[in-house]
Amino acid sequence: MEDNIIDKSKSDQGPLEGNLSFYHAFESLDMRQMESVWAKGNAVGCVHPGWGLLTGWTAVMKSWSAIFENTSLMQFRITDAQLHLAGDYAWVVCVENATSVVSGQVSEFRILTTNILIRSGELWLMVHHHGSPLYES
Repeated sequence: MEDNIIDKSKSDQGPLEGNLSFYHAFESLDMRQMESVWAKGNAVGCVHPGWGLLTGWTAVMKSWSAIFENTSLMQFRITDAQLHLAGDYAWVVCVENATSVVSGQVSEFRILTTNILIRSGELWLMVHHHGSPLYES
């Protein structure tokens, strides 16, 4: 996975590492890794492209499990990334340029994404992921 927002100040590295950890977990298609990058509790949420809002850690993890179940490959090239910090919260707005293999079908697509992270000790954990498809005009 390519990351084009590493050249930020040292104070920005924590949220950027948290964001990258999310994409590494996504690419791994491994539930243990995905679980490790999310905050726990009812405040977490997720909107996958074409899905409604999922609220709470259990619902969000079930969605990732369903996605991983039929996916044999997921790769990202992240572009147009912008990092914003506000105390113990950070959000990254970016474009996911993705290649996937789902049920044997290869797809390439772009998703406009907002990832919200919260500081938890030394870690930055995902608290909300929202992806909206980008269509060619």
